[in-house]
Amino acid sequence: LPLPDCCNLNHFFPPKASVFNENALSMCFFFAAGQWGQCTGEECGSGGVQTRTIWCIHMEGWTTHHSHCQHMEKPESQRQCFKVCDWHQDLFEWEVSEWESCVLVPFFSNELKLRATECITAQHGIQRRKVYCVRTSNRTTVSSRICEFFSQKPPVEQACLVPCPQDCVVSDFTSWSGCSKTCGAGLQHRTRHVLATPMYGGAICPNLTETRTCSSHVDCPAGEDEYQYSLKVGAWSECRMPHHKDALLSGRTTVDFSTMSNENNTAMLHTLYPASWELEVGYQTRHVRCTRSDGKNAMLSLCTKDKSPLTFQTCVIPKDCQTSDWSSWSPCSKTCRSTDLSPGYRLRSRIMTQIPVGGGKRCPALEEKEACNIIGDLLPNCPRYVWRTTDWGECRILPLLSQQNRRLANISLLCGGGIQTRKTYCVQCTSDPATHSDKTVSRPVNAGLCDGEEPPLAVQHCSIPCQHYCLLTEWSPWGACLYDSCEEPHGKKGFRQRRREVLWESSGTLGTCPHLTEFIPCDDPACYLWQVQQGGRCIPTKNSCGPGTAIQNVTCVNAKGEDVPDAYCVEGPPLAEEACEVPCSADCVVGPWSSWSTCSHSCASKTAEGRQSRTRTVLAIPGKDGKACPAGPALEQWRVCNDHPCVVFHWEASAWGPCIEDTSMALNGTSLQNGTVTCAVGVQIRKVICVKMNAGPVVNKRCSDSSRPETVRPCLLPCKRDCIVTPFSEWTSCPSTCLPGKNATAATQSRYRTIIQRAANGGQECPDTLYEERECESLRVCPVYRWRTHKWSSCSLVPESVRRGLSGPGETCGKGLETRGVSCVGQSGESANMTECLQWAGPLPPQIRECRVACKDDCTLTAWSKFSECAGCGSSRIRKRSLAGKNSKKKETCLNKELYPLEETETCPCDEFLSQPYGNWSACILPDPSVLGSSQGWMSHREVKECGQGLRYRAVACINQQENLVSPALCTESGYIVEVCHIPCPIDCKLSDWSAWSPCSASCGSGLKIRSKWLREKAFNGGRPCPKLDLKNQVYEALPCYSECSQYEWRAEPWSICTINTVDDLPACGEGVQSRKIRSVSRLDSTVEDSLCDQEEMPPRAQVCYLACPNDCVMAPWGPWSNCPQCDQDTSRNRSRHILRPAASDNSPCPEMVQSESCVLNSTCFTYQYRVSDWSTCQLSENAICGQGSRFRLLDCIRSDGKVMEVQKCEQFGLINKWILSESCVVNCPVSCVLSEWSPWAECTHSCGSRGQSVRSRRILQDAQEEGRPCPNQLIQTKPCPLRPCYLWVLSDWSPCTVAGAACGEGLRRRNLSCVVHWGNWHESPRQPVKEELCGDVLRQRIQQEMEQPCFVPCPGDCHLTEWSSWSSCQLTCLEGRSFETTGRQARSRAVIIQDMENQDSCPHQVFETQPCKGGKCHSYQWRTGGWSNNERTVWCQRSDGVNVTGGCFPQKRPTTLRHCHPPCTKPFSHCTPSGVCGCEKGYTEVMTTHGFLDYCTRTPGVDNNKKADVKTNSGRLKPGPSKAKDLYNEWTLRPVGPGTEMEIIFSFLSVLFFFFSKPSKTTKTSPPPQKPLTLAYDGDMDM
Repeated sequence: LPLPDCCNLNHFFPPKASVFNENALSMCFFFAAGQWGQCTGEECGSGGVQTRTIWCIHMEGWTTHHSHCQHMEKPESQRQCFKVCDWHQDLFEWEVSEWESCVLVPFFSNELKLRATECITAQHGIQRRKVYCVRTSNRTTVSSRICEFFSQKPPVEQACLVPCPQDCVVSDFTSWSGCSKTCGAGLQHRTRHVLATPMYGGAICPNLTETRTCSSHVDCPAGEDEYQYSLKVGAWSECRMPHHKDALLSGRTTVDFSTMSNENNTAMLHTLYPASWELEVGYQTRHVRCTRSDGKNAMLSLCTKDKSPLTFQTCVIPKDCQTSDWSSWSPCSKTCRSTDLSPGYRLRSRIMTQIPVGGGKRCPALEEKEACNIIGDLLPNCPRYVWRTTDWGECRILPLLSQQNRRLANISLLCGGGIQTRKTYCVQCTSDPATHSDKTVSRPVNAGLCDGEEPPLAVQHCSIPCQHYCLLTEWSPWGACLYDSCEEPHGKKGFRQRRREVLWESSGTLGTCPHLTEFIPCDDPACYLWQVQQGGRCIPTKNSCGPGTAIQNVTCVNAKGEDVPDAYCVEGPPLAEEACEVPCSADCVVGPWSSWSTCSHSCASKTAEGRQSRTRTVLAIPGKDGKACPAGPALEQWRVCNDHPCVVFHWEASAWGPCIEDTSMALNGTSLQNGTVTCAVGVQIRKVICVKMNAGPVVNKRCSDSSRPETVRPCLLPCKRDCIVTPFSEWTSCPSTCLPGKNATAATQSRYRTIIQRAANGGQECPDTLYEERECESLRVCPVYRWRTHKWSSCSLVPESVRRGLSGPGETCGKGLETRGVSCVGQSGESANMTECLQWAGPLPPQIRECRVACKDDCTLTAWSKFSECAGCGSSRIRKRSLAGKNSKKKETCLNKELYPLEETETCPCDEFLSQPYGNWSACILPDPSVLGSSQGWMSHREVKECGQGLRYRAVACINQQENLVSPALCTESGYIVEVCHIPCPIDCKLSDWSAWSPCSASCGSGLKIRSKWLREKAFNGGRPCPKLDLKNQVYEALPCYSECSQYEWRAEPWSICTINTVDDLPACGEGVQSRKIRSVSRLDSTVEDSLCDQEEMPPRAQVCYLACPNDCVMAPWGPWSNCPQCDQDTSRNRSRHILRPAASDNSPCPEMVQSESCVLNSTCFTYQYRVSDWSTCQLSENAICGQGSRFRLLDCIRSDGKVMEVQKCEQFGLINKWILSESCVVNCPVSCVLSEWSPWAECTHSCGSRGQSVRSRRILQDAQEEGRPCPNQLIQTKPCPLRPCYLWVLSDWSPCTVAGAACGEGLRRRNLSCVVHWGNWHESPRQPVKEELCGDVLRQRIQQEMEQPCFVPCPGDCHLTEWSSWSSCQLTCLEGRSFETTGRQARSRAVIIQDMENQDSCPHQVFETQPCKGGKCHSYQWRTGGWSNNERTVWCQRSDGVNVTGGCFPQKRPTTLRHCHPPCTKPFSHCTPSGVCGCEKGYTEVMTTHGFLDYCTRTPGVDNNKKADVKTNSGRLKPGPSKAKDLYNEWTLRPVGPGTEMEIIFSFLSVLFFFFSKPSKTTKTSPPPQKPLTLAYDGDMDM
């Protein structure tokens, strides 16, 4: 408000001030208060104080003294407050609501702006929310000041965006309707519908209707009435009861329960619900009038002719639906706190106690659902479910064998790799993780509760130990004769030993390696012996030749040849000097002894003993007086060798016995170092005996006691293991519903438990009972109730008094209603509550039916005869009646057989049904081998049979004579065709037996020998696959082998005596020849053909020899060559010899004593290296299929020229063997696929129809590995469900609006409820009507639907609304093409139809409505233009989906529809061309100015265009155009004054004009000039 001019002090203080001026002055001052300060006080609580400052302020803003504001009530400056303590902070907190919707910020100026030009994507808005300070304990609201003490108040407003205004969008107009009149002038209309309603302040919807005048070329006949007359009826009144006396007069007695005695009333109080339902018949009336097409009423006789209209009818007094009180809420479905944070829900229900009748109120919802435990903070955590496992079962190898191998294998001896299985089961986790361990015995629960987790492995690899396998070296040579114990030597008996060593030993625990030591008894044992080594040369005692001594090295050595102190040797040592002789120059010289030959026998027997020899040769013959050579036998020596008897002994140890208790060791329950308590310590015992080779046991003293293996060793006794069983699972649930009928089979419930550890080593045995079953506690049998129908009442008509007061037929006859009561009775006929029958008694019997009281003029007919006999299925039967009475037989209406049929035909009932197969066969289903409750079920290791004879199922469609689907039980017992089927058994890959071993790949030294199997039969039908085959379809095994390099060798005998050819009597000395025998021998010393030996390596059979003559120097034979330091030409090797007899004179010196030669590779020098063979394949024990094995290779010593030598040769050269000759390896086990049991067959996916399937599944517990049988493809099996018919209530579409007994007015549209049967695929299968009982209670279904709707049929001339348009497509609010929301909107509308201009005052308003929808799209709008034609073009708005619309496009961006020339074309015969410049008409040529503009149009010579005007005059320059009056008519429009107004003024003016132009002249027969039709259009619409 504008301030008074009081604030100018001069104005209020003139020389003579008045009281008025003082009062006015005081209005210029007011009190202002500051903010309240903080609450202060000594203690926290309600005793605090708050203060604030108060000012007196002038209107202009300056502060003044308080006295100027005294007329106003001064605000308080101090108040009590609640001082908040720090600990209060936990008691209070801010609670904020959700943000409200965004609201546009209002304009702050009066300047009008077009929103469409300002808004680009969105407009600024504001949204608010509520903020409270609440107690944390019970969420009650307290003063905001308490929370403000701790924290700032959260904002209650925030800025937001509102999408741009969206104008109303409407469709294109429909085509024009036909003319309302067939003669003269009438009206025609066209309509459009709303596609999108205005939002966010957008433009309102334009008129949805356009109306224009139309006229027929046919004049209306003179004198014919221009009006149409129609019988128009109003709506029926509510059904009401007649007065009591009228009821008596009508012959109907009604019982008024309100007048019952008090006793009865008292008795009724005990019954909660009525004992029976009775219906009351009343009447209803309606108004009828005759209406003219201009909306005015006319005489009723103009509409009804002879027949009087129906103004009354009987009806049922409405009764509203009544329900019981709500039941209490069910428990909340959410009882624990889970991770998904979703709330639970609870339900409550009520039952219907009165069915609605006669259009009474329909029943409210009978069930209510609400969320509960939304937060759930106080709830306990939901139980967690985890998998548990039983102990592993025993290790088994048999499942790894193919069928072929199973037949061949000795099952008792199988060892090596196998598999073991265990069961998994689901348990509920305890809440305390500390008490939780894998061994906790918990009750098993349904495995479905653990479905979220991957179950533990049910199969694992294991191994059964095989017999011990050892790889041994060769036997060493026999050792010396030793005492049994060299530490305690006694007696004269000893043993000679030989040993072998373990090269590789298997990891198996069964058995041990063979004996490693063998003994031979011997005499005169000695643990330590003197070893004599020849020392220096023989030194003559006196002269240079003759007897002398040679010093020899004497040491005491043990049996291994190692030096020990001399004291160990018991006997005296040999002499350190040995007598010898140096030959003199004339003496015979004999060479050194050769090596001893090999012993002829390995041992001494009674018939043979071993012997060996050595020889020496004469090197120089004696001279005169010289010492003669020894005799021939003296040149050869023999000795006994291997004189031990051929009896060999060894210790033989049996396998270790079982672990038994050792009474001497009280170590039971000893605790190991790591703290784990073990079971009792026991001992294992084995027998050790002395065995004579190839004979048997002997006394132990024949074997060396010191080498005797141990007979006792400690061991851990196996622990006693008691059987561990889970507790029984919960009992399976019993049915919760009652059992139908007395003879229903009793339901059972079961429970089970699982063994998780088997008893072992004398532990407590497992219980026998693992599965229990019992009958459910006796369930109540469903109660039996039935409806009892009372007698039908007499036909009730509208009372006479009512008929008298209304126009209509006076006779008391016609249609009426009959009713009957219904009550509920129990099984024994006792009365029961009506609600019991609603629940148990099936459909409610009908309580009302139409009846008719015959009138005088009615056609009378006889009663229907009985139906004729049926001739069988598919036939029909007939019943007849006839007209009775003379009047009836004469009346035309009675003879109309459509109205009064005299014959009725119906199809005979038929009990024959056609059974036909439907759908595909199921998979072949094998019988389930599992037996519930049998103790064999615990970890049974049977291989599931995946083949053989099974059954397959196919659904049967049972069809009646009407080709409707009926219950399959009418055709078959099971609902299936069952057929035997066969699943082919899997055929495993088959290989041949092993071939013989191939020869060794190396002819000399180490190689491989190979054997193979080849493919005989491939795998089929999921059999075990073949192992990896080579290109020849073979699989092989390789073993190392050794071929002796010199199986045959040259054996040379000693050289013969050197033979010299002497001449005359010269001494036989000097050069000669000696020979020897050479023969080929095998390794067994047998002579073979010479061709088997290498001829190049054959030793010489003869050689030159030299016998020294007397007095010559005699040299010893050459010693061995020294080793070459390296095989290089620059290096050399040497050999030496010494003088055996010096020369007699110095003139004949001795030959060289040392020889040397170059080291030439592969000639005089050789290098050596190790070489290994290839690895063998992995070798398993003989009875193993897979698992741990070993592989081997052999070692060779190779000379540089490629020759294979003994390994010792490389050792002699100091080569270190770094090669590994054996190692462990693994043969992967061929594990077949392991599957779980099939799950039980699931419920049918559909309870009826042809789509139902039952499914069962299984899962893979172990995938196939290596050559194991692969998993079958079929992990899910389906079989069809029995084909049960689907019954469905179907609501028909609404019927057209029908008005009973009249042409127009208030009527009803109805829809029907029918029961149909279909095959389940609802949209594809035909729906055929069947009896209503098959779908259920039709009455109950009807009261849930709206079956009738009031409607209106417009009379000719009525202004009315169209039917609702169909819903528009779903549209979203979008910004720049992106959705602004998830829920869209769709619209529909009703347009106004004007049939007669005189009735437009009674027109309703056009209406539209919206509804939310899902799956909306973003739409954009764009202006579209057509091509130019005569400087005009069409412009329209188009939606992004191609629909042409009105609205949606920005009006400011609309393209122009007309094109103008600048400057305008004013010259005669000129016009504006499409290019936007002035041009001339046809027949004229343009004359242009210097600036390029049209100057004038000149006539083109030679063109006759029938224009007579002179170019220079103005009389003919203007183009002839329409008259101004015609232009006026062209522009007539109707503009609505505003949305929702009545447009009275303009319409009344136009009505006069319309009447003037449309009324035909009665005197003139000439037709009026053609006129532009009158258009009723929306002028404000810029798109139209």
